[in-house]
Amino acid sequence: MKILVISFLLSFVPSLLTSQTIISGTVTDPKGIPLIGANVYLDGTYDGASTDEFGKFSFETSEVGSQILMVSYVSFEPFNLVKNVSEMKDLKIILREDVNSLETVTLSAGSFSAGDNSKISVLKPLDIVTTASAMGDFVGALQTLPGTTTVAEDGRLFVRGGEASETQIFIDGIRVFTPYSPTANNVPTRGRYSPFLFDGITFSTGGYSAEYGQALSSVLLLNTIDEPVQNKTDISIMSVGGGLGHTKKWEKSSLSVNATYINLAPYIALFPDRNDWIKPFETMAGEAVFRQKIGDGLLKIYGAFDTSDFELNQEDINQPEGVHFKLNNQNFYTNASFSEMLNNGWSVFAGGSYTYGKTKVGIDEADSKDVENSAHLKLKLTKRFSNRFKLNFGAEQLITDFDEDYTEPLLNANLGFNNNITSAFTEADIIFSRKLALKVGVRGEYSEMTDEFTISPRTSLAYKTGKNSQISVAYGDFFQQAENEILKFSDHLEVQHAQHYIVNYQYAANNRIFRAEAYRKNYSNLVMYNDSQPNVDTEFSSNGTGYAQGLDLFWRDNESIRNVDYWVSYSYLDTERKYKNYPIQTTPSFVNTHNVSVVGKYWINDWKSQVGISYQLASGRHYTDLNSPGFLQSKTKSYNSVSLNWAYLISPQKIVYASVNNVFAFKNVNGYQYASTPDANGNFARRELRPSADQFFMIGFFWTISDDGKDNQLDNL
Repeated sequence: MKILVISFLLSFVPSLLTSQTIISGTVTDPKGIPLIGANVYLDGTYDGASTDEFGKFSFETSEVGSQILMVSYVSFEPFNLVKNVSEMKDLKIILREDVNSLETVTLSAGSFSAGDNSKISVLKPLDIVTTASAMGDFVGALQTLPGTTTVAEDGRLFVRGGEASETQIFIDGIRVFTPYSPTANNVPTRGRYSPFLFDGITFSTGGYSAEYGQALSSVLLLNTIDEPVQNKTDISIMSVGGGLGHTKKWEKSSLSVNATYINLAPYIALFPDRNDWIKPFETMAGEAVFRQKIGDGLLKIYGAFDTSDFELNQEDINQPEGVHFKLNNQNFYTNASFSEMLNNGWSVFAGGSYTYGKTKVGIDEADSKDVENSAHLKLKLTKRFSNRFKLNFGAEQLITDFDEDYTEPLLNANLGFNNNITSAFTEADIIFSRKLALKVGVRGEYSEMTDEFTISPRTSLAYKTGKNSQISVAYGDFFQQAENEILKFSDHLEVQHAQHYIVNYQYAANNRIFRAEAYRKNYSNLVMYNDSQPNVDTEFSSNGTGYAQGLDLFWRDNESIRNVDYWVSYSYLDTERKYKNYPIQTTPSFVNTHNVSVVGKYWINDWKSQVGISYQLASGRHYTDLNSPGFLQSKTKSYNSVSLNWAYLISPQKIVYASVNNVFAFKNVNGYQYASTPDANGNFARRELRPSADQFFMIGFFWTISDDGKDNQLDNL
């Protein structure tokens, strides 16, 4: 019996010897404000408590030795403390704000995002092709944003006083060397690539990342769809041609293809324009994106091919019979990219692109054939040290081989150049808090052709002024070599240089967004020459200078009026340059001082229809009046255009679409051409440079066949 009693008592000895430890403390935010209801516990146990109204907590534990104390609270980063439980008394715990929340400041100076994954998007992917004036061209939709200039006869992006060649386009982070189809004078071009395969667009009007170079004014980043939702087929029948697209989805891979054929001959037969067409514009194009998941990584291969051909006689005041112009172009572009999340916060991106372009142009008795072979190779590594600090660094190579054969009755010339540009960049994102963030980076570039090395520091800072508002500032140096049409004559020019200064205010709440941005750009080393048009005997220099400054405003609201979504943008631009053959520093002929765009979309449920309207107003552009003293001293009248579109759902997957540009047929004037010699009174005759057609009409039928039986092409119209 004595033995049983002793054994029973000994069984209680461990519990009698093990005492309870009290863990206590206070949890506050960085300002010292108590956090009520924070969850505090020892990892791997059931011991814990919640903070009270004073942010205090206290609980008992039988654990001993070193333990992990965990603290969590909504909108704050998790906290853990490794310490001996005997020392966990009267703890002062300060939680840091979770910088991954939607309330965290974003670096937005100079940048417009259009994508479902962006925290704040001024445009959605749908907008790129539903804007009435865009006619399905993503460049046309972007021309309704502030910072762009209306150059109706060109069709490319002119940004904040910069020429179109100063904006570079990238697909999945890889350079596109020939983004636009070539065209004739006074006939606007279009972007080569269909918006149907892209789900994200970032349009930087200045101050962009150190990752991107060779662009003085702007970059446009297009991202192809990572993963399609379902199998589907899209069929398009239009008054100007047709298209066919198909997406096939497998377990770990997918393929999307898209083909289009455009022929303006039937349209011009019904609606003749001001040109004397011998062969109206005709083009065939195809695109494909293949995606393959490899482990935790994604491989994407994109390819696009197009060919275009046309021939016409254009009116010319100095040639009564007109100027004979013919063009044939073939273009192939492909890129491949691979991205993967690695261990310990590392990720890798590797990609490359190749471009082949061949263009044959005949102007009267002169003929030229251009052949361009270009490539871009890029490697980027990213290390995420924490939610608050991320570092990017990488290197890239740009390779261009350009060759031109030019012939006319008394001249045969072979022109061209080879260029290799090696670049390296690094950039850090530092988020100090949900209110303050910094991006700082530097880019170095070496040009083998000019034997010149440049350094481009870039930085931007954002501060959150309220729950829904913030201010941002940005500075950067940007370099770009002269365009091909200059380098084929002279390959020893200095690299052109621009400095950007930007201040931005942004407010976003309740499906409304307002942006105001002021900027200043200083130009140096711009190309100058001594002839009206560069040729083999032209003298070139890098002595050009200039500036651009202005204010951009943007307002979008899809909340105030039921079923109505609209935005308004305004740009003020003050810019002057002395470059090319300019005898003085003055405002270039492609610049509008004031630009206004109003875009609206209205869904009429009873009619199963979406109606869209776009209005564009641009102040007059400078031109040289040969009958008055001065250079670029006169202005054209203002540009006005109202465009309408209408999409009607016959059934969930069948749509009839119609649109008309410049519905009121405003008589817009792009400039004037003067006679080369004066008349008997010493006056130079002139003619207006009008658009080829005052209006453009389009009607089409769009049919989608998909797995769910609901998907349609309204997102693409």
